[in-house]
Formats: sequence, structure tokens, C-alpha cells
Amino acid sequence: MQGVTAENQSHAPLAERLRPRTLAEVIGQAHLLGQGKPLAMAFQSGQLHSMILWGPPGVGKTTLARLMADAFAADFIAISAVFSGIKEIREAVARAEVTRARSGRRTILFVDEVHRFNKAQQDAFLPYVEGGLLTFVGATTENPSFEVNSALLSRASVYVLHPLSADEMAQLFERACRQALPGLSFDDDARLRLIGLADGDARRLLNLLEQIGTATQTAKVDHVDGAFVDQTLAQSLRRFDKGGDAFHDQISALHKAVRGSSPDAALYWFCRMLDGGADPRYLARRIVRMAWEDVGLADPRAARIALDAADTFERLGSPEGELALAEAVLYLAMAAKSNAGYLAYNAARSFIGGDGSRPVPFHLRNAPTRLMKSLGHGKDYRYAHDEADAYAAGETYFPEGMPAVEWYRPVARGLEIRIGEKLAHLRELDRQARQKKD
Repeated sequence: MQGVTAENQSHAPLAERLRPRTLAEVIGQAHLLGQGKPLAMAFQSGQLHSMILWGPPGVGKTTLARLMADAFAADFIAISAVFSGIKEIREAVARAEVTRARSGRRTILFVDEVHRFNKAQQDAFLPYVEGGLLTFVGATTENPSFEVNSALLSRASVYVLHPLSADEMAQLFERACRQALPGLSFDDDARLRLIGLADGDARRLLNLLEQIGTATQTAKVDHVDGAFVDQTLAQSLRRFDKGGDAFHDQISALHKAVRGSSPDAALYWFCRMLDGGADPRYLARRIVRMAWEDVGLADPRAARIALDAADTFERLGSPEGELALAEAVLYLAMAAKSNAGYLAYNAARSFIGGDGSRPVPFHLRNAPTRLMKSLGHGKDYRYAHDEADAYAAGETYFPEGMPAVEWYRPVARGLEIRIGEKLAHLRELDRQARQKKD
């Protein structure tokens, strides 16, 4: 394998020593590598094309890029967007020009973490991709729709790689034990714990196994159980990038579970985010938002409970305060739901954003001075408390010429049932008052 010579192979990390040398050795990504699937077809056709491999860490992005170079007899140049810039791109272009002039071989430019390149850096190698000097293969853990230039994106196929399943991780586990940890046995509990900690990340599993292997040599043991795994490995958080897609996907799942009135699913995603290292204060803010956006006036207590839970966390801290947040999540999930206020607010903002500045009607204007009164400010204003049922039937509070609107439409759930009944009653009083006036 490129990058690992015979001299340093034995000293390379386990993940590098077990990196697949052929496509047949790759575990996972059957949706791309299975018979008749896109990448399998690309390998078989011999037609090399630019692509972006999008997926979480440890699912084979770098491995596939290297296998392409072998399969197509192409020169392989790897750079990392974290450590590289325009200088490294220019060096890659120069090397590709020399390679083509001397041997006619194509060059694959593999850019790891391509989303870290800014627009100027991505534009720097775009002409050479368009001209065919470079075949671009980018690897990213972030959504390329947001992080990769549209010009580059339009010239590359995007392939989505998935985390390895439990069965696929088990296959990798057995291969690693057979090839690199001979004489070492694992009970079922240890195996499940290690696969669970790896969380679909093949490289992480191999790194964990390497740590276990070193620990067994020190402890002079040849059998590993769950207790040994717990003692050996420090508390390991699941894969969780607080600024990446995993973060946004999980908060989206939490919000949708609450909106969908699924308390167990809501609790699951809440705990998953805590387990992954999410800031409980961020979760508290999102829970308050859910109360107003999805429960609304169907159950006004929800907002108060969400705010109280956030205050409780501030008083108790972690982990005790997280219970209050969890109970707020459960309450919101089971509360009556209404987005009527949310929709009404957005509709009003949208209307005002595209409307002119309509003047306040004279009868609604304040008149603190004699001059204002003489100009008609406040004239004919009807004081609602002096009217029957404290309601000035038929009165209007909109600017003159304003089209009729009904932005707020209460739903027939929770407290909004009563709100809707009252609103209908008041509108009927308005209708009757206007009939009398006409």
C-alpha cells in the first residue's frame, strides 16, 4: 500500500496495516461497491472520473481513493485541506504535468477534508480538473452542498458513504483478531462493548483493538472480557462533531420526535446528544424553542416548564440538572401541539416585509397634548372596558385600507380549542355590529 513500505509496515498503526489492498477486501459500502452499483461499475469500466466521497470518519474514503489509483494505474497525490494551501496545490499540478509528460499516466489528486478549503483554494485546482490534468477525489465529513463550490460540485459525482453496520464491524473485528491479534480471545461482552464504542468507525475499532492488545501484553493476559475493556479504555464519547452534520441531524431528530409526540424517541435523541458531548445549555435553548414553536398556545404551560428546566440546570449543573431537561422533553412530547402562533407570526412578518408603512389611524393615536387632540388624535376611540363584555364590537385596529387578514387560526387541540371558540364568538359580534351600522 502506498505510504507504507516494507521497512515501516510492522511499525505502522493497526488501521494502516489492515487497510484493504483490493476492492474485495473492503468491508461495508455495499450500496456503492456491490454488483452493478456505481463505484463497482466505475472500477470495472476503467473510466476514471472526479468524485466527492461524503461520509463520517473511518468508513473507507481514503482507502477507496488509494484503490482507485491502483486500479487505474494512476499517480496518487494526497493532500489534507487542514494543512495544505495554494502552494501544495501548485506543487501537485507541477508533479501531474511531469507525470503526464514522462509516462502519460493520469494523476489522482486526493484532497482529504476538502470542506476546509476556502473558495480561492478550491478554485485553484478547478481549471486542471476541467482540463483533465487532475482527477479530483475529495473526502469530506460535511455536506458538500454547503461546503464545496458549485463549480467544483458540478464536475464531480457525489457518493455518500455510510457508517459500518454492527455485522460489518463484527467482520472487521474477526479479521483484525485473526491477522493481528493471534492467541488473544474476547468474550461476547467485550466484543459488543468494543464494537459499540467504535460506533460504525472502522479506524476507531482498530485503534481500540490496538490499545487492548498493548494492555493485554502489559497485564500478561490472553483473554479479554467486558470488565477488562472498561478498565483499559478511557471513557469514549461517540462520534459527534458539534459543528457538523451529525450534530444538526440529531437536533433535527430530537425536534421532530417532540413535534411528533413520541416521548421515547425524543428521550432517545436527547440522551444521544448528551452522550455525544452536546452542551446541555444549547439543548435547553432548543427545548424552549420547541415549546413556543410546536406546542404554542395549545398548552402555554409547556413554555414555563421548559424555562424552569433551563433554570434548574443552571442551579444544579450536570448531571443532576439534565433530569429537568429530560422531563421537559417528555412533557413537550406529550403536550397538545399547535403551530398556529408560529404560522401567524411568520405570515405577519412576511406581509409587513413586503408592504408599505401604513399610517396609524387617528382614533388609535395617542393624544397627550392639546395640539394632538385638536388634530384629531384619539377621536372616536372606543374604550373596550366601557363596552359590553369589555369588547368594542365592530371596531377596527388595522390601518385604513388594510386588506382583511386572519393570520392566527387556532387549532382544535388543547387550550386553543377554547381560544378558537372565543375568537369565533368575537368575530360574530363584529359581524353583527357591522350589519347594524350598514
